[in-house]
Amino acid sequence: MLNPNLTLENDHILLRPISEQDFSLLQSLADDPSLWIYFTQDLSLESDFLKWVEQAMRADRLQFVVIEKSGNTIVGSTAFGNYSPADKRIEIGWTWLGKAFHGSGINLQMKLLMVQYCFEVLNLKRVEVKTDVLNLPARKALTNMGFVEEGVLRSHTQMTHNRRRDTIYYSLLDTEFDDFLKRNEC
Repeated sequence: MLNPNLTLENDHILLRPISEQDFSLLQSLADDPSLWIYFTQDLSLESDFLKWVEQAMRADRLQFVVIEKSGNTIVGSTAFGNYSPADKRIEIGWTWLGKAFHGSGINLQMKLLMVQYCFEVLNLKRVEVKTDVLNLPARKALTNMGFVEEGVLRSHTQMTHNRRRDTIYYSLLDTEFDDFLKRNEC
C-alpha cells in the first residue's frame, strides 16, 4: 500500500493527499462542462462531483490535490491507482486541472514528481497512463514527455452522455527513466 500521507513537491507545485476541506475549492474549479469531454464523469454536475469525491477517497487510490505554490492555489487533482507491488507497476491518472491552468506546465511538473517517486523511491518497473483515444492534447503531451503508446482497448469505458470510450494506454519503463528525465529537464 502507498503511504496515505505522501506529499510530493518541487519549487513550483505541491501534491498532497486530498481532504474534505478541498472539495468546495475543487468543485468551483470543476464548474465548466467543457473540461469533462474526455473524463468518465462530468464534474460540473453536483451528482457526478459527489461520485468522484467518493471514489477519490477510496483506499485503493491515492488522490492528490495539486497546489501551485507561488499563489498557494489549488489548481486540480491527480492520483496514483492500480498499484501492484508484486508486479512493480502503478497507474498515474484521474488527473484534471482547472481550465485557467491548462498549458501552464503544471501537468508536466506533476508527472515529473510522480514518475520520479515511482522509479526512485518505490523502485517500480512500469508506470501506466491511459486516456481517451479522442483526447489528442493529452496524447500529444504524454508522447512529448516520453511515454510510449502501447495500444487501444476498444469500447473500454462508459463516458458521460452515453458515449463508449476507446482507451489508449501509455507506459514508461524503468529502463526509459533516465531518458525521460533528460527530455523533461526544466
